[in-house]
Amino acid sequence: MSSKVVIALALLAFALVAAVPVALIVGLVLMLLGHVIGGLALFGGSILAATAAVVLASVTGVRHLRGVVRGMLTEYNFTEHDATEPDFTEHKSQTFQLDRDDYTYIR
Repeated sequence: MSSKVVIALALLAFALVAAVPVALIVGLVLMLLGHVIGGLALFGGSILAATAAVVLASVTGVRHLRGVVRGMLTEYNFTEHDATEPDFTEHKSQTFQLDRDDYTYIR
């Protein structure tokens, strides 16, 4: 699945979640005007649509992330780097040992 699809689904989910308060206000206006069932249906439908969009966006995002990680792991050549016995002779540490004078908070 493409990254553009995942981003589009996330934006759709964000827009639908942002529309829930608007649907609540419009539903309350409808209920005040006498359309109780219509107001409740509008509010309930907006919650269902936002929930479905969030679930769909999260599932596709997780699938895309798994594919990216799987691709990164398969590109890594495990034969060059043996993890069982680390060779410390070739490892050049880039740490720098500070002297006692370098610490300003120690008196």
